[in-house]
Amino acid sequence: MFRFAHPEYLYLLLVLPLLVVLHIVSGIIRNRRLKSYGDKELVEILMPNHSLFRQNLKFWLLFCVFGLSCFVIARPQFGSKQETVTRTGIETIIAMDISNSMLADDVQPSRLEKSKRIVSNLVDQFQDDKVGLILFAGDAYVQLPITNDYISAKVFLNSITPSLIARQGTNIKDAVDLATRSFTPNDGVGKAIILITDGENHEAGAVEAVKAAADKGYLVYVLGVGSPSGSPIPGERANEFRKDKDGNVVVTKLNEAMCRELAAAGNGAYFYVDNTNAAEKALKQELDKLAKSDVETTVYTDFDEQFQIVAWMALILLLLELFISEGKNAKWKNVKLFNIEKEK
Repeated sequence: MFRFAHPEYLYLLLVLPLLVVLHIVSGIIRNRRLKSYGDKELVEILMPNHSLFRQNLKFWLLFCVFGLSCFVIARPQFGSKQETVTRTGIETIIAMDISNSMLADDVQPSRLEKSKRIVSNLVDQFQDDKVGLILFAGDAYVQLPITNDYISAKVFLNSITPSLIARQGTNIKDAVDLATRSFTPNDGVGKAIILITDGENHEAGAVEAVKAAADKGYLVYVLGVGSPSGSPIPGERANEFRKDKDGNVVVTKLNEAMCRELAAAGNGAYFYVDNTNAAEKALKQELDKLAKSDVETTVYTDFDEQFQIVAWMALILLLLELFISEGKNAKWKNVKLFNIEKEK
């Protein structure tokens, strides 16, 4: 397993584009100043040792040194030893509705983006718990099998759009059935299904699927996203809305009655999601009540440092930069090997 011990230092790589911009700007300013002295050919005669190529080469060498240094201080590592450890927590499967109706913006910035933020905040609060992610519209599939790899969970969130599922609709039944089959066989641990949807169910059997999950001991919590008054669904173009076959603008409404019925059938609770964080706070309180159990998990416990290779590369490039002068060296004028900017 590969990882960075301090991945936060990789944000320093964002400085690299800025360095390139500054280099380009400084080059433009330098050329303007040279032109202000007179004719270009005359200036070149007056400055025979000037080498623009060497200056650019030194910059790009330092550019690479800085980039490699960022990787060095982030400490790349490879896991060298697996070990089974015991952790105490619960298991949670999140089933997220990603149908087109979730693009409505009656909850800011949209129902879908609000749902993703709730999941992200929830994952941030997990410690030794396991989480899985299921996406559904007309079909349902597992986006992330149940795991305690919270980093992967958050990475997957960023790529979620309705286009991930070709068949549109809202098939809550398949999502709950799939969630029920996604838990580990561990007994004694609290297991919950979190259903995030606007409740516009287009397939039969949703309540029966939730009851079946409750019969197995899984609690079903429902987060209703949207407004009961409804909102149009944004189209593919700006300032356009989706229309039905008759040309009428489609208005999607939160079906609170369905959401409450599902939560009651699943022995869980229903939470209305608005523009505050009240729903996720209430959900977290409910999850904290679930029984926690010792769960064995295989993890990497020993990691070998791999920064040495990168550090040597950075050192070699830095030494190269130090040995290359900014101007042409008259001693090596006639030696092709060192005349790296030979006149064109």
